[in-house]
Amino acid sequence: MTTLTKGQRVPLASLFGSQYSQNQLRIGIAAQGMTLDFACFGLDAHGKLSDERYMCFFNQPHTPCGGIALCQIAGDAISFELALDRLPNTIERLVLTASVDGTGHLSGLTSGHVRLLNQNQPVAKFAFSGADFSQERAVMLAEVYRKAGEWRFMAVAQGFNGGLDALVTYFGGTVLENTSAPAPTPTPLMPAVLPPGPDLKKRLSLEKRIERQAPQLLSLVKQAGVSLEKVGLGQHSAKVCLILDISGSMKSLYRDGLVQKFAERILALACKFDDDGEIDVFLFGENVHQPKPMNLDNCAGWVQAAIAKYPLEGDTRYGRAIQAVRRFYFPDSTGLERKTVLPAALPIYAMFVTDGTTSDKPMTEKQLRWSSYEPIFWQFMGIGKGKKSRDKKLAAYADSDFPFLENLDQLDGRLIDNANYFCTASPDAYSDDQLYDLLMTEYPAWIKLARQQGLLDPV
Repeated sequence: MTTLTKGQRVPLASLFGSQYSQNQLRIGIAAQGMTLDFACFGLDAHGKLSDERYMCFFNQPHTPCGGIALCQIAGDAISFELALDRLPNTIERLVLTASVDGTGHLSGLTSGHVRLLNQNQPVAKFAFSGADFSQERAVMLAEVYRKAGEWRFMAVAQGFNGGLDALVTYFGGTVLENTSAPAPTPTPLMPAVLPPGPDLKKRLSLEKRIERQAPQLLSLVKQAGVSLEKVGLGQHSAKVCLILDISGSMKSLYRDGLVQKFAERILALACKFDDDGEIDVFLFGENVHQPKPMNLDNCAGWVQAAIAKYPLEGDTRYGRAIQAVRRFYFPDSTGLERKTVLPAALPIYAMFVTDGTTSDKPMTEKQLRWSSYEPIFWQFMGIGKGKKSRDKKLAAYADSDFPFLENLDQLDGRLIDNANYFCTASPDAYSDDQLYDLLMTEYPAWIKLARQQGLLDPV
């Protein structure tokens, strides 16, 4: 194992070989003598956190692209798994930081290390201790950065005055004021004021129904609750719907039961957001269909029954699906153009699942823009490598990413940002806790924006 010293720089290729950009690269951090909070900042060419989704920490365990994710490695206080080839070109540097949790200074550390691992096998290590610091309360431990088209690692150990909040501000991020009682944890980048949750009696009744009617969901509901509590949504109310691609290329995912399992995970999320124990489901290919809702009584085998009634189709049209959802929840809008705010008591969390591009891109963009004036949040999930794009500008990327979905995530002309996107190799690629954390990446911030714009009734 290579021993690194403060200030030393080393090409990752010299440690990992030519495949370092794939997800075998892990970085583990440990510290003894005091409690620290850790984070990884994805910075642009100006050294700024231009997109706060690229700050990876306990409350935001994944970046949208999956290029940075928390993982667990024995012997480390925290570990990050890096898939550098999945990071957008706008991310030039990854800065690993630590800040004091509570009182004290970094000089109180007895020892610590940053180590690079190939999966779980150490290949390099950088050690630090309290002797390296004085009155600092935060530290930039290490950097992974691009140079001449290659990624390199630098051991930094540069002390920084202030805690995590100061680091966030230094890197250009925004820390929301925490209105709750002081606590020895970082101020979250999430809104503190959220809609009230379902009536307690109804929630308890629902829990009993889950135990009786769908016990297979119990652990999922519990895990969903853990993720919601992390972002301050433990008592939040919302309607949840699931929009499923039924194009022919999805055949194996339906056949192998992966879509069924994913649908149950979304139903479990809905059981924490609402007290009726069901979700509305929309199926889309060339056309859009709306089967009966999936609920606690019929969830076992629901997907197979739905596909038997609505067989897979030969096209994929996002725009029609988005329009159908808008028409269902807001009949007065008819799913057409909207440029005025439509307020409602409850938001709609729309989980949109597809394995490829769409044939109605202009309509999709219009529908997403118009729906930004309605209280609907769209969570897009792309599965696999995507279908071949007919768009010449996107064709070069279509086999390795979902460029159109990524563009929707950044679409201009909307009242507020009403969508988030991530891709995954398979619906079951993420563990339950990882998935629910990922589904809450942008939704809490959207709730705050929607309330500020009058899309949601006052609390």
